[in-house]
Amino acid sequence: MDERNKRSTTKTLGRKKVAGHVVFYGSNMALRVDYEGSNDVGVFCTLTNGYCLVGIGGTQNFYSLVEAELSDVIPVVHTSISSTRIVGRVTVGNRHGLLVPNGTTDQELQHLRNSLPDQVRVRRIDERLSALGNVIACNDHVALVHAEISQETEEALGDALNVEVFRVSLGQNALVGTYCALSSQGCLVAASTPPETQRELAALLQVPVVAGTVNRGSELIGAGMCVNDWVAFCGLDTTSTELSVVESIFKLGDHGQPTAISSQLRDTLIESLL
Repeated sequence: MDERNKRSTTKTLGRKKVAGHVVFYGSNMALRVDYEGSNDVGVFCTLTNGYCLVGIGGTQNFYSLVEAELSDVIPVVHTSISSTRIVGRVTVGNRHGLLVPNGTTDQELQHLRNSLPDQVRVRRIDERLSALGNVIACNDHVALVHAEISQETEEALGDALNVEVFRVSLGQNALVGTYCALSSQGCLVAASTPPETQRELAALLQVPVVAGTVNRGSELIGAGMCVNDWVAFCGLDTTSTELSVVESIFKLGDHGQPTAISSQLRDTLIESLL
């Protein structure tokens, strides 16, 4: 029996249009899955509120679960980027747009433009830090970026993704896209992120920020999971405690908002790392 069947949560996701926007409702959730035996699902997947990119060549189990959760709502696009399948580490996007590295081939670029919704602006950029998913984390409103990204990339984020850009580091971790996951509901950062940094991020983002881990103690949050405003995919090794923190901070499942239980679970996680 796979992990999806082990969970008692059932999907009752619906959608409706309000003032030109799609609003999602129903039983949102966090799910555990792997990609060809790898728990780093965020390496092979870019998930937004408008589309999902998945690396070509994965197992059918991974594709089946992702498409079952998403394909009735947003397009799931199988693709390579720069002739690799680590699409989650080399791209960054939201419902407004998608940035891809300069190594993206013309054929890949055309495939993306043909497959994504018309309103999604796809832009190929020449950035020295070309693993865009490692150095940028964003939602539909703001982007957290590595302090050394180019001015051109910062401008592209504003133009294509329509976000406000903040240059930050997560304590000693400069790779913000690797060590955090961000949606319009909340932000999960690596357990070692200093409390002062968490408070500063919460003030910048205007969403709750909590520290934690995925995949049984891994601080590589962005590599180990992907999330949008109604679903999260985490590596198969993610524990029930870690999954509860994910559902709480991103307001998934039965968690309407982060509560005292979220803080308690977070403290348990951090204590286990000390």
